[in-house]
Amino acid sequence: MNIENTKAQMRKGILEMSILAIIARGEAYPSDIIKALKDMDLIIVEGTLYPLLTRLKNYHLLDYRWEESNSGPPRKYFSLTDEGHRVYLELKQAWQDFVICVNNIIK
Repeated sequence: MNIENTKAQMRKGILEMSILAIIARGEAYPSDIIKALKDMDLIIVEGTLYPLLTRLKNYHLLDYRWEESNSGPPRKYFSLTDEGHRVYLELKQAWQDFVICVNNIIK
């Protein structure tokens, strides 16, 4: 068994919820999302993040706005829609229930 592969699959399973959680704190620029995930040891690269953001936007969970930048092209800032906030809270509860179940199993 490849333990690193299993750990990577576990991280992938919680990425969408983690992204929603970060954006729930306030609108976020993709590099800020990457930094927040890396700070929590959930390593992610732009090539993984952008498709996830697009998928969440297509599900109407995210909205975005453009802001001009003094140091380059305009920046896209993401925020949760009302539906995104609802889904985030539902996923958060499901995660908390899941953690309790797993902790009971591995005691």
